[in-house]
Amino acid sequence: MKIKMKVVSFCHYLQGPACTQYLADMGAEVVKIEPLAGAFERHWSGGNSWVNGVSAFLMSANRNAESLAVDLKQPQGRDLVLRLIDDADVVIENFRPGVLDRLGLGFDTLRQRQPSLILASASGLGRTGPAASRPGQDLLMQARSGLIAATGGGANGPSAVGAAVVDQHGGALLAMGILGAYVRRLQTGEGTLVESSLFAAGIDLQTEALTKYYAVKDRPDVFTRDRHVGSWYHDAPYGVYALADAHLVLSMNDPVKLAAALNSDALRALQAIDRYAERDRYAQAVAAELRTRRFDDVSPVFDAHAIWHERVRDYDDLLQDPQAIHNEAFREIDVPGGGRALLVNHPLRYDGALPAYRRMPFHAGQDSLAILRRLGLSEAQCQALIDAQVVGVPAPAP
Repeated sequence: MKIKMKVVSFCHYLQGPACTQYLADMGAEVVKIEPLAGAFERHWSGGNSWVNGVSAFLMSANRNAESLAVDLKQPQGRDLVLRLIDDADVVIENFRPGVLDRLGLGFDTLRQRQPSLILASASGLGRTGPAASRPGQDLLMQARSGLIAATGGGANGPSAVGAAVVDQHGGALLAMGILGAYVRRLQTGEGTLVESSLFAAGIDLQTEALTKYYAVKDRPDVFTRDRHVGSWYHDAPYGVYALADAHLVLSMNDPVKLAAALNSDALRALQAIDRYAERDRYAQAVAAELRTRRFDDVSPVFDAHAIWHERVRDYDDLLQDPQAIHNEAFREIDVPGGGRALLVNHPLRYDGALPAYRRMPFHAGQDSLAILRRLGLSEAQCQALIDAQVVGVPAPAP
């Protein structure tokens, strides 16, 4: 899989890099523009997650990209980047509104230089509007989009999702939009401005739930539910239940089959009730039936009765999941200094194969010299830019 697309990325944090990683995995040539000191994600990694000093946060979303470290506040640095953009198909940024304009690299300027350029913006809440200048971050948009209010419920109140799902979805949406714009450009020769935001991604994640919610008026306290029930709009037993030795989830299931599988008179007595209107009552009855049973006893019986269920696994369990192993969900790579890092692979296969791992920009400016040479600069010109601290390269190994 190798698409012929050249991308210049002014992206940092997660939404933008996640987008460019999807494109780079598909073969696009992605150049990550960074300040001389490196992008934010080189200096922060949540959970103190580092491999030989390299940020796991960086490695999670910058696979197969090249790094050009350059001072955009210097005219020579800005000119270099403009030369790079002149040969590009796509420019992506996720700065706050106005930052690129102040650097002389605003979309209007770029569009005048190359009308067919695809311009892509990944913002927090949108490039314009009354909240455009507010900070946009995954948890903030989980809250603003209603996702936190709809998750959890019951006595424990709202709950945040335990991963940056909005950022990751925003990156996937932006990649999808860029590919659509690229097809349009191939067909018409015209450029497109593609805009995504974390706020839009948080809303899009809940398309099913929001459409259902707005379909019926006046449903007070609809999010409030027994702690076992997994969503506000599913019939019980849909949710999470404790066993004697584990937790499991029950999906949408026939109550007659569930009562038979558990040989439960209590559940047989409830199998004809409205399991949405009385979801708490039904869920509590299921919980009472399950809490003393063991997973290895319950699971074969559920399989025999076609009860949809899964054991709740943690990240260590996931590594041992035979289907995850079969799907090649993870890939181990070498990290400079002798360490190893485990990455999540590209989620799609093309003609039965995963996209290749080609590189990781472990250091800011790791590819600066190669990029300058591709632009036609001589060795003397490259060195002069490095000496003037217009362009950055990694320090020589001691």
